Amino acid sequence: MAKLAVLHHEEGVRVNPDCLVALYAELGEAGAERVVARAMEEMNARLSEMQRFADDGDLVGLMRSARIVVKMADQIGLTSFTMVALDVIAATHAGDHAGQAATLARLLRIGDRSLNAVWDLRDMTI
Repeated sequence: MAKLAVLHHEEGVRVNPDCLVALYAELGEAGAERVVARAMEEMNARLSEMQRFADDGDLVGLMRSARIVVKMADQIGLTSFTMVALDVIAATHAGDHAGQAATLARLLRIGDRSLNAVWDLRDMTI
């Protein structure tokens, strides 16, 4: 009898807490909270949008949303999220459909963990 291998995608996320510290120092607690909450909501919506664009074959929309996600993720210090979103853009721009699908799947996997990591950092004393 053949054995079935199951792959578990457990990838750590990298968060630059210095970005959050700078944001809090610049905007104050209330302002930074608003910026981070808005960025996280928008990033979550953009991830769903990116999947829909990929499913529909709308590569221009996919790359536009990915660029927006890069800016927001960079602003709140989601380093790994930013890097993978850039990989989605590169694969899409190169016409690498398999690479695009793989990097988009990776981005979706780490998206939730990245956003949770920011919430965890916000709960700490900054």
